[in-house]
Amino acid sequence: MEIKAIRMFDGGFMNQPFAFGGEEGKSQFDEQINYRSSLQNFLIDTGNEVILVDTGFRAGFDAPARKAGAPLYMGDKVADYMDAFAALGYNPGQVTKILITHKHPDHTDCIGNFPNAKVYIAPQDADAMKLDGDNIVRAQYGQAYKNFPNAQQVADGIWFIEARGHTNGNSIVIAEDGDLFYMFHGDVTYCDAALKANKLSIVFEDQAAARQTLDRVRQFVSENPTVYLSTHCPEGYENLELKRVMKL
Repeated sequence: MEIKAIRMFDGGFMNQPFAFGGEEGKSQFDEQINYRSSLQNFLIDTGNEVILVDTGFRAGFDAPARKAGAPLYMGDKVADYMDAFAALGYNPGQVTKILITHKHPDHTDCIGNFPNAKVYIAPQDADAMKLDGDNIVRAQYGQAYKNFPNAQQVADGIWFIEARGHTNGNSIVIAEDGDLFYMFHGDVTYCDAALKANKLSIVFEDQAAARQTLDRVRQFVSENPTVYLSTHCPEGYENLELKRVMKL
């Protein structure tokens, strides 16, 4: 199994109230404390299948400009999603599955560019996006996986897991490779510092569910050697490159 980052933006920042303020409130945190920000999605090459975890913004997306004091700045553009995907040496027809962590456009905008892919997504987010068609697979969570009660195995060693909160249909993906567990968590946290500090971001549709998901994610990371693959901070691709196991 090979896992690769599809990198779109880098060199950005997010402030602490944005990344940490979901429960106590933004005013409890220091807006002068910033964490690094980026944007990347991921590709899993199993040897038999090419599987995407999320697809980024479509070409021509007008990203917000850098602004002092902004709560979030994604960074400077590295590449459009499809160009970054192609640079890894693949073509769209090779992709067999797309696993969507949630409905936001930085995770879904290019799903229509892969003609042979089945798109796995939680029913709530599929409905919110009005997705339909033979290629749309509404998740059938019917198995427990470790400490997560609702999961679906979508390929050998790859699990699509209910993780509600950030959106009502939020999911995470875990891929097993040897002794390591690679967790593609979407936006359960926006930066790794928030995972370590046990803080929710200010972006969620169901706060109670988001707290339960974060608790389960932290339990899993504590009990299993996990490479934590974030979408919105450069530790996402750095952890992957180094096979760095998250320590809480």
